[in-house]
Amino acid sequence: MLDIKEYYEESLDAFMIWMKDAGYTFYTQKSYMSDVYEFLNSLNGKSLDQVKKLHVMSYLSSVRERGVSDTTRNRKHAAVNCFFKALIDLELVAHNPAIGVKKSKTESNKAPSYLNEDELIRFFEAVQGKYRTRNIAIFLLMAYMGLRIGEVHALNISDYNAQHRMLNVFGKGRKWRSLPVPESVGQVLEQAISLRIKPWRATEDAMFTSQKGRRLSIRCIQQIASETFDRFQADVPAHQKLSYSSHKLRHSFATMLLRKGADLRTVQELLGHSSIQTTTIYTHVSNREKEEAIARLDIQVPTEL
Repeated sequence: MLDIKEYYEESLDAFMIWMKDAGYTFYTQKSYMSDVYEFLNSLNGKSLDQVKKLHVMSYLSSVRERGVSDTTRNRKHAAVNCFFKALIDLELVAHNPAIGVKKSKTESNKAPSYLNEDELIRFFEAVQGKYRTRNIAIFLLMAYMGLRIGEVHALNISDYNAQHRMLNVFGKGRKWRSLPVPESVGQVLEQAISLRIKPWRATEDAMFTSQKGRRLSIRCIQQIASETFDRFQADVPAHQKLSYSSHKLRHSFATMLLRKGADLRTVQELLGHSSIQTTTIYTHVSNREKEEAIARLDIQVPTEL
């Protein structure tokens, strides 16, 4: 059986170096590398110079046949496309066979799920455990400042200016953005920092650390969020429970801002979106709001029908 890691060693090592240099998060590196391994395994030993658009489409078709979602299929396509882009940049291959493959159409009009303000209160009440203050601070940054989980993971103590209540966030595309910290969030954040377990490495500046004094991993934050959402829905019948993740807190932030009249461009800046089109997915309205809008109409029905 072909050893993928050994057979494509130079290309895989080059891809990892390229992703690290480009500032991809550890989570993205791991996810993309896993997808690329899967793709290379489908090539049956072909050299990368022999790979054509047909081979990429064949791989993605086999992925679709396994029943994965369009979103997952598109992520795997993005990983393969990124892989060849990296190798072209590093002059290891001459062409990218994934570049002409179309993305699957996803439900672009499907509104992202979120928590309303009352639900957020109940969610925070469900945060428990020895590191409750730290975890509340993490979720406040997501729910009331819109940080991504990877951005929370990457935060350093030096990124927070307590005097001016400003937080510098390193986001997607290796872009920094400065965010004002609400006073109440700042108070919890400062308390969490004061209770922070001292890192075992003197050079470690992580804002959020584990019980072993290491930077809190993305997986750990996801697990804490999952457990909290389970408690949040403890009284909900199994068939009515919704699938929540930490990213829903970011959705909640964007939705609350727009419903309170915030300008779309301002929300784009706060979320760190490179395109305003991405921000427009949060301009959804609920059925209740639709009913209330229609209820304002003075409907005159003819007396004779």
